[in-house]
Amino acid sequence: HEPCRRKEHHPSTPTMTSSATSNTLKSLPLEQILTSLSAKQPTPGGGASAALTAAIGAATAQMSAAYTSRKKDKESGAHEKAQALLSHSLPIHSFLRAADEDVAAYSDLQRCWKESDTMGEEEKRRIEERALRIPTELVEECHRSIVDIQEFLPHCNENITSDAKVGVHQLAGAARAAFQTVLVNRPKREERVRLGKLLKEIGKVEEEILGLERDDGDENADSDK
Repeated sequence: HEPCRRKEHHPSTPTMTSSATSNTLKSLPLEQILTSLSAKQPTPGGGASAALTAAIGAATAQMSAAYTSRKKDKESGAHEKAQALLSHSLPIHSFLRAADEDVAAYSDLQRCWKESDTMGEEEKRRIEERALRIPTELVEECHRSIVDIQEFLPHCNENITSDAKVGVHQLAGAARAAFQTVLVNRPKREERVRLGKLLKEIGKVEEEILGLERDDGDENADSDK
């Protein structure tokens, strides 16, 4: 789903299935969401899917913070950092809200196309700006969350750091998916470059937590022997 796609594409708005039309995505059972996503209908689409993925990633990372609550975590100060992550850094509900906003944004965009001859230019501009703003903010929010999780990782309960890292990867995928929706909405070049830099920073975090840079270094060292 992409709020800004052309008519023949497959994007995002409150026209899920007839049973889902009056509901928000966050209120639907997972199976119904997946059925709606896979159906031949405009919404929900890629943008909403990206936002839901971000919510799942944030929730997964949040679990690792919840488990950083042992006696030694409290004594070391790790628990305090975990609480900060739980309280301020992982906007699960914001991501869920973005999924519904993306659906609504594409609905407005479809209306804009259908009423292009009668709709005022100001309203068209507002609709197009909203369609671009939602995925842009999703990229930014995923980046912020990933940075916060990365900073928390050294303090995380060592038995569950893999879940925090899974959260990073899911948020990273959501950010890249949201960027695709941004591109469909034809942002200015400087905006593409700015968001592209955020994605590159996210990629470096992923490489670090996967140990890819370390493995590359070990391989080069072996080849020099």
